[in-house]
Amino acid sequence: MNQTIISSTDAPNQISEFLNKNGCKKFLLVCGNSFKKSFMMEKLENLGIPFSVFSEFTPNPDYYEVCNGVSQFKNGGCDAVIAACGGSAIDVAKCIKLFCKADTDKNFLKQEFSDTEVPLIAIPTTAGTGSESTRFAVIYFEGEKQSVHHDSILPDCAVLVPEFLKSLPVYQKKCTMMDALCQAVESWWSVCSNDKCKILAKEAIELIVKYGDSYIFENNDESARKIMMASNLAGQAINITATTAPHAMSYKLTTFYGLPHGHSVAISLYRVWDYMINHSELCSDKRGKEYLMNTFCDIAAAFGAKTPEEAVLVFGGILKKYELCDPVSKNKATDLPLLAGAVNVERLGKNPVTLTYEALYGLYDSILKEGNN
Repeated sequence: MNQTIISSTDAPNQISEFLNKNGCKKFLLVCGNSFKKSFMMEKLENLGIPFSVFSEFTPNPDYYEVCNGVSQFKNGGCDAVIAACGGSAIDVAKCIKLFCKADTDKNFLKQEFSDTEVPLIAIPTTAGTGSESTRFAVIYFEGEKQSVHHDSILPDCAVLVPEFLKSLPVYQKKCTMMDALCQAVESWWSVCSNDKCKILAKEAIELIVKYGDSYIFENNDESARKIMMASNLAGQAINITATTAPHAMSYKLTTFYGLPHGHSVAISLYRVWDYMINHSELCSDKRGKEYLMNTFCDIAAAFGAKTPEEAVLVFGGILKKYELCDPVSKNKATDLPLLAGAVNVERLGKNPVTLTYEALYGLYDSILKEGNN
């Protein structure tokens, strides 16, 4: 991965050095409103390089919001982009970089992507998506999720500042950390996995298992640093493989029931993992069923479990401990077909066990509780 990882200890100087080295005269800062009041905002203001701020985007960024960002980048005479905040800000920044030299008379999403060579720095303020180290972005067009991917939108620099994590709400910390944990697991078992991503995933899982509780419940500096590192490692791992079935299942759970992404993907992974262990004969990985079961054993060991079955129980215990509950459906009979029919087929292709519509229906059925509230 051709990316520089910058630590918080000397971040302003390294950012300044990178921008000057690339001849930056003015950059576009893509950030959430909370970042404007942060200590890092002051540091960026002191770099001595002019910049314009773009914050007009929603948590699930819309295509036309990105278009407005592209216009601000071009009209403002910007020549570099810095993204700061959570995954949404980084996704918007990636798309601004990718679209800024495209034909404005056509839909950007329908054009062939190419490297615009615009320098891009990412400063995550949460620990979960790992978006600062991936070549993927997600935006929405007319209400439908669009997965944008191109090698050139991997940020040139990822600036890891664990101090940001100290002030996050506890529930947000739980959800984002679980997203990182799920990305590591999915990368490891993906049909696209290789030795590199397995090393990254293993370290990410072991860090989260070791430091997760102290990060959530004690909020100390060391655990924040370790979890930010784990999130970045998981991002690097998923950059190699992309995600699998749990992520594919999670998006409509978020849309239907308002669950944050990390919450949705965690409750999905819990069911998918158990299903795959019990249906390994449906292995779709060319390396075979035995390889797959050995992989499940290796993942279990990273969780400190002796068997894959025990690892699933450990994972379920984490969900219970963090109070990441299943959503309630007012009408399962109506919701289940919609959920099962909306799963991204491309992501299912990277899953190591084949999941049919019927299997997805059953998995969603096991996730949803039925009630009136």
